[in-house]
Parts: sequence; structure tokens; C-alpha cells
Amino acid sequence: MQAIAAGLLAAFVGFASSFAVVLQGLMAVGATRAQAASGLMALAIAMGLSGVVLSLWRRQPISAAWSTPGAALLATSGTPEGGFPAAVGAFLVCGALIVLAGLWRPLGRAVERIPPALANAMLAGVLLGLCLAPVRAMGSVPLLATPVVLIWALVFHWKRLFAVPAAVLAVIVLIAAQGIPAGIGSLLPVVEPVRPIFTLAAALGLGIPLFLVTMASQNIPGMAVLHLNGYRPPPSPLFVTTGVFTLLGAPFGGHAVNLAAITAALCAGPDAHPDPAKRYYAAVVAGLTYIAFGLLAGTATAFFAASPPVLIEAVAGLALLGAFGSALFGMVSAVEGREAALVTFLITAAGQGFFGISGAFWGLLAGAAMLGLARFKGRAGSI
Repeated sequence: MQAIAAGLLAAFVGFASSFAVVLQGLMAVGATRAQAASGLMALAIAMGLSGVVLSLWRRQPISAAWSTPGAALLATSGTPEGGFPAAVGAFLVCGALIVLAGLWRPLGRAVERIPPALANAMLAGVLLGLCLAPVRAMGSVPLLATPVVLIWALVFHWKRLFAVPAAVLAVIVLIAAQGIPAGIGSLLPVVEPVRPIFTLAAALGLGIPLFLVTMASQNIPGMAVLHLNGYRPPPSPLFVTTGVFTLLGAPFGGHAVNLAAITAALCAGPDAHPDPAKRYYAAVVAGLTYIAFGLLAGTATAFFAASPPVLIEAVAGLALLGAFGSALFGMVSAVEGREAALVTFLITAAGQGFFGISGAFWGLLAGAAMLGLARFKGRAGSI
């Protein structure tokens, strides 16, 4: 029962705290309401199956999740040329790169060698706009946003883990008070296959940044959580499995599946079971619960489609405040490369794309160039 309770809690927190970010991200890159619901369903089912397969295979509590930072990246990137089909093509590129990172060790090591300051700066720049959304929402829809933010703040100081789910429940109550949204009565899964379009701009502007954010902010920290709790599975099969499920979910609108980081601690820690050999039951229960939540994605999407978009952005921003703070700290904690990290952050946060490629790619490229110049100057000065 302890493992079951931990798995149910992990799935509820993982889904409720970030599905608004996923919906916001998918719609920002051109998905219709039905396509966003399909993508949410595909992601929930794919990450649920991935967690179940990996946990039963390895007999370890290996939890999977969707890429919340990746969804935030989509929310700030804008619709690519070619619309949502081009974005789906970028999702497939991301999935292929995750599989390749698992199969071809040099690529995995190259990702691990990305300077943490630059990776954190890109993530902070991606998250900044959404983290400002609660303030904008309180200015534009104060009667709706203010109660949500206050409830989040009160619950945050009582039990941080439940703060965002409480804010989501507050939004649901406020929307229901105005009348049940049309389509809420249908509990049938929403399936909207999308024929992908592959473009260089979408691959560079969405696919590669999505891969880098997912690896640096989800897969690598996910491995670290497992290590901290005494589990040391080989990373290659884990990356390959999540990459394969990303490829399977992409044609239905899902952007990326990866190892869980925050919710992984709920399943891998001692609260899941006193016996470390039995904690994998919690991850299996979490995976099965994600699948059940995925079948209700249409209902969740109908509820949030009935609210002002800025309110959904506000909930997404509240969910990402912790990640934003961690990224900011990681960006400036080391003196070396701080200016390069700031360049990456500012260019990414500006959101200005060039040649149809999003600012996240150019921000990382500019930061890497700044870091390279600084190191070249240092070597030249020592000669």
C-alpha cells in the first residue's frame, strides 16, 4: 500500500503540476484544441508505458515524464513555418537524437559536456516569459488570477509539493462556477494523427533545442536522482527507451518523453517503500496512473480551453518558478563564462528568431561563441 500511495501521488503531482504547460506549448506551435488534447493523451500514455516497461525490466523505480522545460520552449518559440506538422517533424528529430544519444556514446558525452552555465541560461531564457505570466494575469483578469495566485502561495508555504495542483483545482472551480465548458461531458480519448513535415528551420529552431533542453534538464538530472537513491542503471537503455516512446508519441502530437526528475524522487526514495528492492512498484503504479490520466486528456483540455489564455499561462508560470530559480542560480553561480551565459539568456529571452529559427538556438550559439572567444584569448595570452 505504501508503494501504491507513492505511485499515485507521483502521477497526480506530475500530471496536475505541468499539463497546463504542455497544452500551452502545443497550442503555441500551431496545434488546434483537438491536436493539443491528442498530444497530451499521447504524452501521458507514452510516459506511462515507458515508466512501466523500464521499471519492470530493470526492477528499479525508473519514472518517466514529459519534458516540461521542452513544453516551455515550445510556448516561447511560436508557430514554425509549416505549422503544427513542421513542429511534429521537429518532435521526431528530437526523439531520433535521444535514441542516438543512447546508442552512440560520443553524442551523449557531447551533451554532458555542454557548459552547465549555458544550458541553464538557455533554460532560464525560455522560462522567463511564462514566469512573468502570473503578474500579467493579475493585471488583465484580476478576479480570476488573484485567487489562483493566493491559493498557490498559501499552499506553497504549507506543502510545496501540492501548491501547483491546488492552483489547478482553483482554476477548475472558477471555470466551473461560470458554467461547465462545452465538450466536458465526453470522456472519450481524443486521437488526432498529424502527418509530419520536415524543415531545416524547425529542426534547428525546435528539434535540436528541444533535445538539448530535454537531455540537460530532464534525462541527466533524472539519472542523478536514481544515483542519489542507490540505483545505478546503465543510461543507454533508458535514453533509447524514452527516445523510442518519443518517436511513437510524436505523430499524435506529443513533443518529448524523458526520465522524470522531481517525481522520480517520490518513487525512488524511502517514502515509497522501506525496502529499496520493492520501490519499483511505485514507479509501475505511477505509470499506470499516467495512462489513465491520458485517457481523460480531452476533458482536461476542454476545461482549460474555456478559460482566458493568460490564466493558463499564469498556472504554467507558477509551475515553472522553481525550475526558473534553479536555472538562474546555475547560470551565474560560476564566475567563468558568466558573460557568455548572460548573452545566451538575453538572446533566448528576447525570443527573436532569425531565418525562421527560434531564439533558443541562436542564444546557445552566441553563448558558445562568447565562451570560445574567451578561452581562445586565455590560451593566446599564456603563449
